[in-house]
Amino acid sequence: MAEGQDIAGGLILREDGTRGCSWHGDDPLYRRYHDEEWGRPAADDDRLFEKLCLEGFQAGLSWLTILRKREAFRSGFHGFSIARVAEMNDRDIERLLADPGIVRHRGKIASAINNARRARELQADHGSLAAFLWSFEPSAEERPHAVTAEFLRATPSSPASTRLSKALKKAGFTFVGPTTVYAFMQSMGFVNDHIEGCAVRSACEAERDRFVRPK
Repeated sequence: MAEGQDIAGGLILREDGTRGCSWHGDDPLYRRYHDEEWGRPAADDDRLFEKLCLEGFQAGLSWLTILRKREAFRSGFHGFSIARVAEMNDRDIERLLADPGIVRHRGKIASAINNARRARELQADHGSLAAFLWSFEPSAEERPHAVTAEFLRATPSSPASTRLSKALKKAGFTFVGPTTVYAFMQSMGFVNDHIEGCAVRSACEAERDRFVRPK
């Protein structure tokens, strides 16, 4: 079987003989993201805020498009420091609308600034943004016995992502629908949605086992 060829169950055979989730294809940047970031838990407020913002920017586009623009986004949004983005203003919106390195969407840029201000409020109320977000981690009973391609196709959102979406909207966040929030939860390790048989799945699960949930 040739490398890069899709095999049963939503997996792809890679050049080193391992199997990975087929969605990363043969793009090196996408594979690095799949292997080293996606599904690995994090508790850093600014990193969680960055990913929540980028998932909002991704709506209607491919994640690979956002991934290729991520460094430009980081530059334009001060490394996604919640404190610094919360202080951005209309001049910053106009500056970013002139930046070809990012997705130039006025509503999404304004949303990121608004969401930083709302995140700052959650930090004050809950001690950290991470503590608030991780309180919505789904229980084991809400998760499937096995993560399959069929499960992922049938699960664009989840009960947990719907609960978190509603809570974020109540707190004043925008561009945080249940599907966007589920993609965020997948990427930041709130769930491990690497397909059974993926070479990275066990490493992500081990990190989740060791991870100290913020309180």
